[in-house]
Amino acid sequence: MEHNIGQKTQGQEAVVKTEGPFIAQGSGSCLIESPLDPCAIVIMGACGDLTRRKIIRALFRLFQNDVLPDLFLIVGVDLNDMDTEAYRAFIKESIETLAGENLTEKDWNSFAAHLHYKSMDPESKSPYEELPGFLNEQFHDLHMPGNRLFYLAVPPAQYVNIIRDMGRAALSHENENRPGWSRVVIEKPFGRDLQSAQDLNRHIHQYFREDQVYRIDHYLAKETVQNILMFRFANAIFEPIWNRRYVDHVQITVAETLGVEHRAVYYEQAGVLRDMFQNHILQLLAMTAMEPPSLFEADRVRDEKVKIFRSLRPFPVGQLDNHLVLGQYTSGTIDGMPLPGYREEPNIDKDSLVPTFAMAKIFIDNWRWQGVPFYLRSGKRMAKKITEIAIQFKQVPNLMFRNVLDESIYSNVLVLGIQPDERITLTFQTKLPGAKVCLQPVTMDFHYSSVQEGTFLDAYEKVILDCLVGDHMLFVRQDGVEACWGFLSPILDACETCKDREQSLHYYSAGTWGPRRADDLMKDEGHVWRII
Repeated sequence: MEHNIGQKTQGQEAVVKTEGPFIAQGSGSCLIESPLDPCAIVIMGACGDLTRRKIIRALFRLFQNDVLPDLFLIVGVDLNDMDTEAYRAFIKESIETLAGENLTEKDWNSFAAHLHYKSMDPESKSPYEELPGFLNEQFHDLHMPGNRLFYLAVPPAQYVNIIRDMGRAALSHENENRPGWSRVVIEKPFGRDLQSAQDLNRHIHQYFREDQVYRIDHYLAKETVQNILMFRFANAIFEPIWNRRYVDHVQITVAETLGVEHRAVYYEQAGVLRDMFQNHILQLLAMTAMEPPSLFEADRVRDEKVKIFRSLRPFPVGQLDNHLVLGQYTSGTIDGMPLPGYREEPNIDKDSLVPTFAMAKIFIDNWRWQGVPFYLRSGKRMAKKITEIAIQFKQVPNLMFRNVLDESIYSNVLVLGIQPDERITLTFQTKLPGAKVCLQPVTMDFHYSSVQEGTFLDAYEKVILDCLVGDHMLFVRQDGVEACWGFLSPILDACETCKDREQSLHYYSAGTWGPRRADDLMKDEGHVWRII
């Protein structure tokens, strides 16, 4: 089927072929623009769970899709006393789980030839003192420039010591005597409050410049999150109504069916506000609310996100009950399977007051969003795993229908589905057939999978690729980190030091949508949670 969409202009085809209800335009690979620089990818914490489950698998997939440079090394660094052959055997199990029967010996041997291991001595005052010599020897033998990407796949408590030891070993240096770039990748959480984030930033900048630092929030690497900006700023029909004149409120939901799993020790120290709000949810908020940058360029985009963080209205910590609901899951069922409560999970304090659910009502004090409430919620052991952004528009005045309609007119709702349903839906009103005027809400529904072509990169593959390219677009800048903590730290202080902390914690059964108090707070404002 063909649709004539007008006169052909420069760089644009006048006729577009379609399949089904969607029009697809353009073709070709969008993975990389040009071949990557030869480099060494050095993984600190090479035997850990994050490396085996995410990083190595992502690197193998990039290798399979011929995205990695022709010349590259993967160097695992950890405390385990083993040689390279033993490490390759250790890693092969993870790759086999990923590839299954599709893993051939040829594929594995080709990848494993790039894989090396370097054990370090934890008792040494300079545990990385031998690493520069090892890397330089490899660079020399392979005739490679000295490009190095250091991935800190370690617990956050180790960041300071590892950065210091790397700096002392001159691994961060970029100068004439050491050709090539040096970059460091740091996983969340980046600090646990404003003071600790500032301290960590100061420590990092003793050895690395800001442009060498890549702070990962893998949510930003999801294709559907990136498409928020494309949807808003590449389509002229939405931007004119994306403001306080037309938007009634915004709901951002990040719900998980999982409990704390293997992260119990960490979660007892963090809770839902540190674990989800400081990074994922505030980043989704910024992508939804930011102004258009003058150019689609990393620092311009991050400038606009920081403006949103700085425009967040200070939280009324003296009136928390009207703006914040904290909850903790108790025992319940999901898909017919009985599940324990949070306090019954392994390694959790039986009297724990750590929240596993939070719903916050916040405002952005700028010209575009003044007076529009943003409802943010996230929780564990909820009814369904879903991440979505729902923009609810204001109701029509309804005056012209007052004599013929017996019911109110539902507001238009635009939903940006992030996961697991990667989709965009728009709900609007139509008339039912018949003599009587009856309205029916219908939905236009777009699924990304319906037009997806070529290779699809998951979040870790995308962030690793961007690190190798040197693109900071999807990484959090120092001022953004500190602005988010600056907003959240007073809330955390108020929640964790109040005398009635236990009374402020609302309980909900596993497999539900959170405590009733969250629903009641929405109803008090004349709103309801969107039915998912």
